[in-house]
Formats: sequence, structure tokens, C-alpha cells
Amino acid sequence: MAAPPYPTIYYPLYAGGELSVMLAVRSRGDAAAMALAVQKVIARLDATLPVAHVLTMEQIVGHSTDDARFGATLLVAFAALSLLLAMVGLFGVLSFMVAQRTTEIGIRTALGAQREQIMRQMLGDGLRPALWGLVLGVATSVGVTRLIASLLYGTRPLDPAVFVVVSVTLLVVAIAACLLPAWRASRLDPMQALRTE
Repeated sequence: MAAPPYPTIYYPLYAGGELSVMLAVRSRGDAAAMALAVQKVIARLDATLPVAHVLTMEQIVGHSTDDARFGATLLVAFAALSLLLAMVGLFGVLSFMVAQRTTEIGIRTALGAQREQIMRQMLGDGLRPALWGLVLGVATSVGVTRLIASLLYGTRPLDPAVFVVVSVTLLVVAIAACLLPAWRASRLDPMQALRTE
């Protein structure tokens, strides 16, 4: 919700008291081309008046949001790093689980289990914690949106598109982390797996 407007008083340019004066000019078309014309008019009025920091409204708004933009960039960098760490962790856990269950996988294969069944079971074992985490994370984030609603700009607190994109991204990362260990488990030679203790 936007803050209510505060009262503004306009003083004459030569009233004194202020060491610097801001002049806002509204223009149509290219604002940068208008800047030179405004500088010439000011020079005609008083040649000793320096004109500096000629900015468009977009540049002023951009400068006012520099801190927020840096914070958002830092947040995105840490989020990407945590996503990478989660992917590596999930890959490591599933690889360890496959190594621990090598004998079991060998017995299943020797008894006639197809490679697709082994791969599906390993993928299910790896994705189950990721799905639970995703469900709990979405539920928690829906509850926390009331706390951060005032910090959001350009998006609604419960924006379905954001939730869908985040959920799909996490699922894709989890599947990518689980695919290689599950594929390795499905390709185990049963005789070699049964010899491994």
C-alpha cells in the first residue's frame, strides 16, 4: 500500500536559504535532448548558475532503488548457491544409498526385476524427501507472505506464477540430482553386486 502524499511547499527560486535547487521539467519525447535547451535557458537567466546532475525520472528512481536492487541480487546469488548445494547433497545421499543397497539391487535384478523398475524405485526413494520438503516449503511460504507483503514490489504476495515456477525449478533440480545415481543402480551387474559386501 502506498504511503499518503505529504504536503509540499514551493518557494521562489531566488528566495535564498537553499544552497542547491532542484528543477523538475516535464517534457514529451526525448528528455535528454530537452536537457541542453533547459541549460541554455538557465544560462540566459543567470550565467553564474551551475547546472549539474541532469537526470531523467527513470534514472532518479533507479538511483533510489540501488540498495534494494543490490539486496535482491545478493538474495538471488545465495538462493542459487543454496539450490546448487541442495542438488549436490541430494546427489550424494542417493549415491550413498545406492552404494549401501548394492547387494539388494543385485538380488532384485537376479530375481528378474527390470532395469526400469530399479531406476523407478531409486528415483522414488530420492525424490520422496524432496517432495516432502517442497510441500512443507510451499505451505510455510504461504503462511509467511503476510509478513513480507509490504516488501514486495510488482508482485502479489500469493502470486500463483511465482509458486509454480519455484516448485517446477525445485522438482527439475531434484530430478536432475537423482537421475545419475538411479541410472547407475539400474545398470549394476547382478553377479558383481552380489559379490560386493
